[in-house]
Amino acid sequence: MEGGRTFAFASLAGASEVDAGRRPVWAFVDWVMPEMSGLEMCRRLRADARTAAAHITMILEGHSSEDSRRALAAGADDYMVGPADRDKVLERVLAIDPQLHRRRGAQQVVVGALTIDLNALQARWAGRPLTLPPNEFRLLRFLADNPDRVLTRPELIEGLGKHDPPLDARTVDVWIGRLRRAFRAAGAGNPLRTVRSAGYVFDTP
Repeated sequence: MEGGRTFAFASLAGASEVDAGRRPVWAFVDWVMPEMSGLEMCRRLRADARTAAAHITMILEGHSSEDSRRALAAGADDYMVGPADRDKVLERVLAIDPQLHRRRGAQQVVVGALTIDLNALQARWAGRPLTLPPNEFRLLRFLADNPDRVLTRPELIEGLGKHDPPLDARTVDVWIGRLRRAFRAAGAGNPLRTVRSAGYVFDTP
């Protein structure tokens, strides 16, 4: 963003140190930086245990499907087109913070072996935790709210509030891939079914 700097936020209230185990972390990374590419910075953030779970947004220089694909492949959760000032960054943090999207009422969503704890922002499969970045957690919540229903890519983008600015529909495939890896790591197999030319469906276990 400004002068090729990477902005990281420990919380909306601010914090003197980033405690990745306790506070949500957002990182906004420029596509082009003085000493390395934004893609390399993204990979380094993912490789560092202190920032591995951060929500990373890549700041692109223009509307390029290829650049957005490369950003997601490098480990970014999201992307936006620069320039990005502090107001735009704050708006994006407010938009992606999963705590702001909790529904009043039930604090747990249970679908078969899947349990989503909305207070702890934790999903479990048969008691085993699913390690999910913010976008994938929200995607799982949306799928669990609509079990056994085929959801198109545009519907999933809309359900996550990602319609402004528009995202490439292939971004959904990246989210689904990460979600499937989390399911397999928890011993859940693959409850997400691909319906060719239609979308995805979370099959009731």
